[in-house]
Amino acid sequence: MSKETGFETLPPRMLPALNDDNRAFWTGGSEGRLMILRCQTCEIWVHPTTSTCPKGHEALVPTQASGRGLIWTYTVNRHPFHPSVPVPYIVAIVELAEQADLRIVANIIGCRPEDMSVGMSVRVSFEEQGEVFVPVFAPE
Repeated sequence: MSKETGFETLPPRMLPALNDDNRAFWTGGSEGRLMILRCQTCEIWVHPTTSTCPKGHEALVPTQASGRGLIWTYTVNRHPFHPSVPVPYIVAIVELAEQADLRIVANIIGCRPEDMSVGMSVRVSFEEQGEVFVPVFAPE
């Protein structure tokens, strides 16, 4: 059983097509780093990946985030959408510590559904899926 996920093998995922704009986010986990775009002009963190910040600046560069956050909201999926993905599993919106409203959708691992709560502190981990390292979060 995998220590990180609790699964015998990792469930299949729909993986992104890597490009120059999203590569740092999807591959930063190979070095244990959560890479989020940050505007070098106004210092706003930006996710999901885009070409400009909310103020219209194009000076976005991948920057290492702390990987810490709080559960903003979550759902427990108990419906088996795919036979190789075990249920239940938790999907959450995590608000990252770097900035209010900087949120990422991710699976929560290492936590029973009944132990989940809004406001829970979590830390990033990564599931290696070939060249892609999918960010997942676990309770701190």
